[in-house]
Order: sequence, then structure tokens, then C-alpha cells
Amino acid sequence: MQPEYNPSDPAVIANPYQVLQHLQDEDPVHWSDAINGWVLTRYDDVRAALNDPRLSADRITPFLDHLPADERAAVAEVGAMLGRWAVFVDPPLHTRLRSLMNKAFTTSALAALRPRIAAIVERLLDEFVASDETDFIAGFAYPLPATVIAGMVGVPDSDLDVFKSWSDDLATFVGSAQAIPDKRDRAERSAVAMTEYFGEVIAHRRRHPIADQSIIDHMIAARDGDDALSEAELVANSVLLLFAGHETTTNLFGNGLLALLRNPDQLALLADDPTLAASAVEEILRYDGPIGTSTRVAVEDVAFGNRTIKRGDRVFPMINAANRDPRRFDDPHRFDIRRTDNRHIVFGYGIHFCLGAPLARMEGEIGLTALVRKLHDIELLDPDPPWHDSLVLRGVSTLPIACRAGSYTKSR
Repeated sequence: MQPEYNPSDPAVIANPYQVLQHLQDEDPVHWSDAINGWVLTRYDDVRAALNDPRLSADRITPFLDHLPADERAAVAEVGAMLGRWAVFVDPPLHTRLRSLMNKAFTTSALAALRPRIAAIVERLLDEFVASDETDFIAGFAYPLPATVIAGMVGVPDSDLDVFKSWSDDLATFVGSAQAIPDKRDRAERSAVAMTEYFGEVIAHRRRHPIADQSIIDHMIAARDGDDALSEAELVANSVLLLFAGHETTTNLFGNGLLALLRNPDQLALLADDPTLAASAVEEILRYDGPIGTSTRVAVEDVAFGNRTIKRGDRVFPMINAANRDPRRFDDPHRFDIRRTDNRHIVFGYGIHFCLGAPLARMEGEIGLTALVRKLHDIELLDPDPPWHDSLVLRGVSTLPIACRAGSYTKSR
């Protein structure tokens, strides 16, 4: 009997790769009743789906259109905000938004962040070891990217805790959590709060521009001829940057340290040669990346393999499955930080390739290099840490560890 892909199953949440591999081999274009959509698992199919104009990135509009009027009204704010996110729109609107946002997210601006990121990494690791904290997520993996992106969008560190609460609520909705019944109510409340917050931030920045400009200032100033981002677009995509700028990188660190601790030979390799940090980041992203899947909606009938995806059907290109496809990667279930042929697609493919990918990679490289330099005797206190209930986002919610200050040393 063919296994059903059911992301509500705790065993599948903890380890989706066994069932995804079976589907990859036996039913690569699979209809799942559990999520009411098509599940694609092979690398070539997933990459093609991510860049196929017949598969729309706008999953918000059809979702809202299918809701009864009273339920649609109950998510009006979060629906409107997500409907303006660059990741959830198609050309020509996507082309316009991405062009204007690119003007604020330049290579030189990111390079200038390196010293600040390094300083934050050093401080957080020192504080983590000096405190009684054991949760690597709360003590390092979350505050690092959250502090970095908050500074980039002009949000003070003092507001990070409240943003964490708002972001967690939004993640249940955006990530398609399967077992949280009030996720729509929580996301709506948080969307209202974040919209009001960023509306005030943007109004203040317009009245009081400063020399040390944030990304918000650059987005306010971005022009393409006479075109500029509207107030609603500025607010929505400021929320997107703050949300996406920490969620995926937090999971990169959490999933990454877990993989290293479960593969101590690879942790020892990294400690012996920290120049492998960039390669280690790529392998972490491929092996157990922070994005399990994306979502597309067919705008016309599309053939994949011997199946026909009908207009209006939802499609789930399983990115993490594709990144373990043996048709593309040698020995894909082996974690190898020296892997050279590593063209994973965790950041997407085509026009929706992640705008923040260079920042995530830089944070990962700096963070891993410092981690093996400043910590040793790292021990995983929970061999089976809990995973987030999310179809889209993949990450552990906590990662309790014990460690000591000082350079990592191999077990003797």
C-alpha cells in the first residue's frame, strides 16, 4: 500500500524524508488528500514548477475567494498584507515590486553589514555560554538574524520580543500549520499590530530622514521613473523582510547544529578547518533546509509526468525532497560539508529566488565559524527535539544543548 503524505503526522513532521523518498521513486507527481493538492518530489519537477508561469505564486487570492464572506472578513488584514508580499504575486506586479526592492537590497549594502553581524555573533555566543541558557534557538539562532534584520528595517532591539510573538503567530498561517485551530485569528491580530507598527515607523522616517539609512529608507526612496512603492506596499514588504529575514536563518542554524551534532565527524571537520563554513552552510541548506515546500496554484491545465494538474489545483513543490533526489545528488542522505556539486534550490528558482539569500549565507558562514571557535564539548540534551508544526517552514522549535567556552575539540 502506497504511503500517504500527511504533514500532520508527528512522525512525518520529525522526519519527512522517508515518505518523500518513496513518493520520489513510486509516485513523483502525487495527489495528497491530506493537503488537497499535488506533491512534487523530484528535483527536475520541483525546479520546473518554481519557474513555470502556468503555476501562480499567488496562493492568497484563491484562498480568500473560496472563504465564506464572514470568514473572509475575519482575515481581511492578514489577507491584504500577504497579498502585497513580493513572494505571493506574479508578473507584472512581482516584476515591479522586486525591481524597487532590489534598489534597497544591494550587494554593497550587505557587504557593509559583515562587521556588525560578526560583533552580534560574538556577543550572543559569549552571553549564551555565560548564562544558564540551554536552548540554542532562544539563545542564538533566533536573536542573531532577528537583531540583524531588525536593524536593517529600522526596528530597535527593544521591540524584538514583541515581534517574535507577532512573527510566531503569522508563521502558523503562512507556514500552513496543520494542528493549530486558531491560526487565522492569531495571524489576523498580529497582522493588524504589525501594519500599525510599520505604518508609524514609515511615517516617522518620512518626517525625520537620517544619514544612517535603513532598508525602509531605501524602499521609501526607491524609484523607477515616476513609480514608487505605495504606503500599503511599503508596510507589507517591511513585514515580509522582517519575517522572512529571521525565520529561515533561525532554522538554518537550528537544523544545522542538529545535523552537525548527529554527525560528529562533520563537526570535527569544521572545527579543524573553519574555512569549510561556507560549504557547510550550503550542505545544511541542502540536507535539511529551512523551507520544506513552496505553494503554487495552476492557472491552466499543466502536464507533469503522466499526470495532468487541473486549473485551480494547488501544487506543492517539495524543495527539501528535491534537494535529496538521488537523480541529482550523489548519496543524498549523507551529510557531507565538503560536498562540491551542491546546486540545491532551497532559496527557490527563477523570478522568485529569495532576495535575502546572500544575507542568510553570510550570517550562516560567520555564525558557524565563530561557533566552532568559541564553543566546545557541545552536547545535544534532547536527541529528538520538537519540530514546528508547519508544512512550509522546517525547523526545530527548541534545541537544548550543553557546552563550554573555548575552541571545539574532538571527542577522545
